[in-house]
Amino acid sequence: MLGATLSYALAAIYGRRLKGVPPTMSAAGMLITATVMMAPLAIVFERPWTMSPGVAAWIAVVTMAIFCTALAFLIYFRILATAGATNTLLVTFLFPLSALVLGVVVLGEQPQWTALLGMALILIGLAVVDGHAVRMVGSRLRMR
Repeated sequence: MLGATLSYALAAIYGRRLKGVPPTMSAAGMLITATVMMAPLAIVFERPWTMSPGVAAWIAVVTMAIFCTALAFLIYFRILATAGATNTLLVTFLFPLSALVLGVVVLGEQPQWTALLGMALILIGLAVVDGHAVRMVGSRLRMR
């Protein structure tokens, strides 16, 4: 988990170097590189010639490849180019919020007060980092 977190941060920081490169080229380069690196491992460990996936599996793979990978990376590199690495990485704070909301809505879980407190702290932290809320409160205090 720590390795994935570190990789995510380093990728965004390194991605700043691609500022002049169109997002489509960045996404394509990243996906092609990942494919070249993973294909030998998949061949050795998964032995794809022994598998016989059905139509539903192929539809799932194609859907994941197009929407959850290619389109997602196009959007990611576009945001990285326009908003910068720091603002792009702020989205990671929304993962626990999404997990909490989906757990309640989809799985019917009952969140504990600590989860709700954590959610509130994340939202407050995002508001502070964004700066709009802080400026708004500051302007209202000056008006008094």
